[in-house]
Amino acid sequence: MRSKLLTAGLVLALTAALGGVAAADARPGGRPKLTDPHPCPNQPGFTCSTLTVPLDHTGRVPGTLDLPIATSDNVSAPKGVLLFLTGGPGQGGVGTITRIATQRLPEVAKDYRFVMLDQRGTGAGALNCPGLQAQMGSSDIATPTPEAVTECARILGRTAPLYSTDQSVADFDQLRQALGVRKMVVDGVSYGSFTAARYAIAHPGNVGKVVLDSVLPHHASASASLYLTGLTAEARVLRAACSVAPACGFDPADDLAWVVRHRTAAEGVKIFDAIVAYEFNDPTYRSEEAGDIIDALHAARGGSRDWLDQVVTGYTTEDVPPAAFSSGLHAATLCADQRFPWGSSSTPVSLRQPLLSLTARALPASATWPYTTEVATQQGFIQSCLPWPAERAGSNPAGSLPNVPVLLLNGDRDLSTPLEWAREEASTAPNGKLVIVPGESHSIQNRERGHAGRDAVLSFLR
Repeated sequence: MRSKLLTAGLVLALTAALGGVAAADARPGGRPKLTDPHPCPNQPGFTCSTLTVPLDHTGRVPGTLDLPIATSDNVSAPKGVLLFLTGGPGQGGVGTITRIATQRLPEVAKDYRFVMLDQRGTGAGALNCPGLQAQMGSSDIATPTPEAVTECARILGRTAPLYSTDQSVADFDQLRQALGVRKMVVDGVSYGSFTAARYAIAHPGNVGKVVLDSVLPHHASASASLYLTGLTAEARVLRAACSVAPACGFDPADDLAWVVRHRTAAEGVKIFDAIVAYEFNDPTYRSEEAGDIIDALHAARGGSRDWLDQVVTGYTTEDVPPAAFSSGLHAATLCADQRFPWGSSSTPVSLRQPLLSLTARALPASATWPYTTEVATQQGFIQSCLPWPAERAGSNPAGSLPNVPVLLLNGDRDLSTPLEWAREEASTAPNGKLVIVPGESHSIQNRERGHAGRDAVLSFLR
């Protein structure tokens, strides 16, 4: 779910019995509306406006939020509206609509009216937790201190649970109503694939087609919060990269395992974070310009640490402002949405570490190799939510996606949302098609070097 430029967000509004939220109109007595329309600054061809939504779609907490919206000016596009969802969670969308619609998907933009938004707590209205922001930047994996986590929870107070995916899904349907359309195509990248799928589950009659790019399964699990699939996928990806001519002549996964076991767990987390971040610059994992992470690992196993240490330092937590990526929103959403070895966000804090320890003792070495159990339990997903205050958990629907056309896209070199997750989600789509893009990493529509994945999107949407 790593976010470098794009990923995307959404979730579900089922019934109160499922723990979801029902859509409520922020404007009593009328349909939601887009207000204050004006040209988007420095983005010709797009109109920016505001959507006012309830702070809490369940009605428990009063108040409203103003969400920035960007829409393309082709109001009468022949194939209707395409809602493109960024994620992280923590990224805004309004400032990226020109890049996505005009530069990356211009053929799609001829047929569809592109719509993007700053989801609640992102972009212009980003949540700001200074300690967490400084420690995590835009990383899922960097380990925050408990003090930074609890400081963030204090800053958000009783509003923290109101940044769950359930609430965002209800926002999205209010946006659909404000646009005056019965159905729309929903296209989500990375975390946006999670929210796009959840929206389709919550409102199957309101989606025409769904694109899931760099896929996160819609059903949250303790395995995902431990990042087990991402940890173990590194062996497959690094070996595949090493087999490309000129072949390495050694096993990079074995090198990685050796290095991790000869470093502290904290250093292992930083290596994991760096390799996932590295893919955004070099999906070959071998570029000299990017630092050649594979040869750096091999040199470290041979006793030369400096090269790997320099690469790790260069690819771990960066300094980003909340408006670009809100780590506070990231924590609030994930802690509400995800499931953990201790259960959900409703589990008392005092019970979480004992339950985590029980799970850790039961994990076989194969569940984390080439990493270790300690790396799995000390990375950011777990450590951001371990001390997070107990609160009502977001919904977590199991079962299949609705029977609507679904395109799933994934690079086979993706380590942020590994190909294994895409296969898992594809198995839940009765009308789904999985397209694997060889040699590419995260965020196909936004970052693919070639055009095969985007051609698949164009064919699917036409």
